[in-house]
Amino acid sequence: MEHDHLSQEESANSPFVVCSIYTKNSNVLDERRPIMDTKKIGAFIAMNRKKKGYTQEQLAEKLGVTNKTISRWENGHYMPDLSLLEPLSKELDITLNELLAGEEIVKEEAMEYSEQNLIQTIDYTDKKIKNEHKKISLFIISIGILISLCAFTVFPSESSWGSIYSMIGLFLFVVGIFRELKITSLLKKGLISTILFILLLGIFFIFDYASVSQFKQPPIYRLTTTTVFSDDDNKMIEYQNPFYNVFRINADTPNEYYLIDNKRQYTIDTIPTSPFNVDKSSFEQLKKYKSKYIGDNSNTSHLLNALPLSEYGYVFEIDSENYGLTINYNCTDWYNNENLYIHKALVYNSVSLFKWIDNLEYITFNFSGSSYTITREHCPLNKNIEQKINDNEFVSDRMKLFKTK
Repeated sequence: MEHDHLSQEESANSPFVVCSIYTKNSNVLDERRPIMDTKKIGAFIAMNRKKKGYTQEQLAEKLGVTNKTISRWENGHYMPDLSLLEPLSKELDITLNELLAGEEIVKEEAMEYSEQNLIQTIDYTDKKIKNEHKKISLFIISIGILISLCAFTVFPSESSWGSIYSMIGLFLFVVGIFRELKITSLLKKGLISTILFILLLGIFFIFDYASVSQFKQPPIYRLTTTTVFSDDDNKMIEYQNPFYNVFRINADTPNEYYLIDNKRQYTIDTIPTSPFNVDKSSFEQLKKYKSKYIGDNSNTSHLLNALPLSEYGYVFEIDSENYGLTINYNCTDWYNNENLYIHKALVYNSVSLFKWIDNLEYITFNFSGSSYTITREHCPLNKNIEQKINDNEFVSDRMKLFKTK
């Protein structure tokens, strides 16, 4: 195939920048296409504007644009919109062909420049359309990311709107990616976008699970929410996620805790519960405070702080001679004993203290209304105390072991 090539001198005087394209398997020049020289066109616009005696503001007013737009044209930063090419050429008394070429054209060369200008205009239009397409895609992606972030940060986890808006944000993000995929097959683009949506949704679900397990928050993604009140008026909420269930026990109280049922083996009627915060007060959590001696003040303080009733505030004294412990709580026992909560805590705390402090022999619990004392000899260290603590009859029976003042 033969090709017409411009000499170096001709290239230097041409209103176009020449792009060389080589064949895939050789170094032979395959094509030369003119690319718009915006600097040259801008200088030509400025020169003809001055010839007409227009200021940038005057020309801008005639074309319905700002003087900054005229300045950008003349500096070669932008090309005029296609809709403004003809009005601009008329205002400057030049032909459209000369405007696109960036120089005056003699009649003999008009046909040659027309062909070059046509190719150049098509390329410029195609590039501009692609740039606008990309801008829209990036805008959609950005909006999707912003909505998803707001879904996780603005809406409280108890609200169902968080999951709805996160889905909307994720959908917009994937739509933006779909628009920018350089694949001609719509089926392949759709398949890739669907896989991406599922993967990102999976990441959202993992993030949500981490929030539940680590930060003790209700799951954002849930199918149903059920709230019930137990016989002792403790509030419990069940959140059903597509992959697991979450139980929020003693909701909205100082003893609130979460239980994640990954195997879905419980219902809201069969889930084992405790009147205390098991994340803080269960035997599994308390065993780290195991000590041989009551005289370890720091360890005793940490143990008491992890036990029920610590939410009311307290001070304690250690009887080193008789190996005893006196705890003074800042509350009234009869006033706070709704559903036997104080009595349940006394039974549980006495078993826990004797279990985890080896040489402790007696405990006295003081309230503003009463005082309760129990010795190791009279306190059975029930292994199943955690399961029985909700049994009011069991608690009432164990309270008979305390000496009350």
